[in-house]
Amino acid sequence: MEDFLTLAAQRYSVRSFDSRPIEDEILQRILRAGHLAPTACNRQPQRVLVLNDAQDMQKLRRCTECHFGAPAALLVCCSRDESWIRGYDGKSSGDIDASIVATHMMLEAASLGIGSTWVMYFDPKAMREEFSIPTAIEPVALLVMGYPAAGAKPYPGHTQFRPQEETVVYHRF
Repeated sequence: MEDFLTLAAQRYSVRSFDSRPIEDEILQRILRAGHLAPTACNRQPQRVLVLNDAQDMQKLRRCTECHFGAPAALLVCCSRDESWIRGYDGKSSGDIDASIVATHMMLEAASLGIGSTWVMYFDPKAMREEFSIPTAIEPVALLVMGYPAAGAKPYPGHTQFRPQEETVVYHRF
């Protein structure tokens, strides 16, 4: 088993895919990783729409220009009716839960040699229309995925990080 930090460091947003389809057993492992993801109060409000045929991918192209020619995609949604609500201020956990699910699937995909890109630049209204998504279901994140094309490489800034001291603060009593 690969070291997690190595996997996290090596994973990058793939924006160039070959046309090879993702085998069903690989896709099922990726979906299983999302199924195992933690959600607030274990409500499991996520709904994952699998898009992996030519017709689905054609519909997807009408919803976003950020498909990068991927042969498959997972649209991660949340059920507003099933999401946990924080009592203090009414904040819904749905988008956070869906993001955790997407992250689990993205990292499992990388561990299996499947490239992905997390896309938030899509038209939710078009997604609803193209895929008949009910109003109580909110599209949150789109993972376009497939086998990276020969020559695929990370964005040049992929390994540039702000110093950790700028992003982590320790509270001292």
